[in-house]
Amino acid sequence: MVVEDDHDIRDSLSIALTDAGYDVVDASNGRIALDRLVATRPGVILLDLMMPVLNGLEFLVEFRKNPQWTEIPVIVASANRGYDAADLGTFAVLRKPLDLDSLLDWVGRALGRAQPQD
Repeated sequence: MVVEDDHDIRDSLSIALTDAGYDVVDASNGRIALDRLVATRPGVILLDLMMPVLNGLEFLVEFRKNPQWTEIPVIVASANRGYDAADLGTFAVLRKPLDLDSLLDWVGRALGRAQPQD
């Protein structure tokens, strides 16, 4: 699942992930993402932090309230440099602008399809 308010970024990420063989569901804010999680169970969530309606931090608070979702890894993709994965309790934090190869590597890791590189 790609949760990103910027239409161009959301579309670009969705296309890149689809081209890499992933099925993609997208949402333009955290509220829509939570609504879509009721109907689908993504293997990983790629989450922007700065969004209208329900931002990424607010999304994480609500997301964690549902025990059915606790096993879904979240990768934050944000220009906000004030957080790391340990701070947010997420699988990873990637900084925008995103490097596509790195993004695909982290998605693969989150899905257990790739091993971490040292």
